[in-house]
Formats: sequence, structure tokens, C-alpha cells
Amino acid sequence: MIRDAEATRQRLLDAAAEEFAARGIAGARVDRIAEAAQSNKAQIYHYFGSKDALFEAVFDRIVEATLRDTPIDPTDLPEYAGRLFDRYQQHPQVQRLATWYRLERPDGDDPIAAIVASNTAKVKAIAAAQRAGLLSTRFEPAVLLALVLHLSGTWSSLTPEYTGLVKRLSVAKRRQAIVDAVDALLTR
Repeated sequence: MIRDAEATRQRLLDAAAEEFAARGIAGARVDRIAEAAQSNKAQIYHYFGSKDALFEAVFDRIVEATLRDTPIDPTDLPEYAGRLFDRYQQHPQVQRLATWYRLERPDGDDPIAAIVASNTAKVKAIAAAQRAGLLSTRFEPAVLLALVLHLSGTWSSLTPEYTGLVKRLSVAKRRQAIVDAVDALLTR
């Protein structure tokens, strides 16, 4: 039986996403990833070269999916933040992976190209909308993007203790709070 190389690669990426989300880059183990993917460690090194490169491939895939499924609309940043919130609700590992990335690569010495390209394109889109008079100029484009991104992930980045305080809020109310907060940034 001939194995499908692309199917193996995708299983490795899926298993790695779960392992990295649960344990971070340093805590992840290639043997667990290989076992979960019904593969072997040699395949990880064959396809990706290293555990760090595997993490980058996982992160690149998440960035690509987010860009494809949640494109920025600089003329409607409140709804963009709401759609990002929706994505984080549907894919909770995204925020966990981003958190591990920030913790384990705090200096950004080796930035992931897909993230740099994504953020650069978003800042340019916001700047263009501001120049066209379609968007408030209260904040510089990069600052505004940072605020929108941070607000969209608010609920998934809370400590468990704080989450207990707002547990009574429905998903719809949490989403609306994010949309309203971004709208307030733009209208004041």
C-alpha cells in the first residue's frame, strides 16, 4: 500500500497543532506528535526538518486559514473584530498557540514571515482607509490594528479566575462587547 505523502504531512500538522497548543514549543514532544499522527519521528524531520520548523509550519497554516476565512475589512473594523472572535471560538487552539509563541519567542528574533506579511498588509489597508476618509485617524494604523486584535481575543486570554466572573455572559454578549468596544475606539 502506497502512503499518501500529503495526507501524512497534514496529519502531522494537525497532531502538532494539538500538541503545541497543549504544551508549547519547548514542552511538545515529537514522539507524541508522530504517534497521534499515526506516523513516526523520521517523517517529522523529513517533512519539516526540526520541531521549531514544524511549529512554524503549524503557525503559517493557521495564519493562512485566518486570512482566508477572516479577511480584514478596514471600513468595518468592529465586525472584523467580531469575526476574529468567532474564529477564536471555533478554533480555540489558535489563541493558545499564539500565547505559547509570545512566551517562548519573546524577543521576536526570528519572526514568522506569514505573520509579518499579514500584519503589514493589514496596517497598509487601515492606512489606506484612513487616507480615504473611511476610517477614524484617532489612532495610527499599527496602533489601531493592535487594539482591534487584542480586543478580539479578550475573552480567550483571560485567566480562569476572571473567566468565572463573566461566565454568565453568553457567547453572543461577549462578541457584542468586542464589537461595541472597537466601535467606541473609532467614534470617540
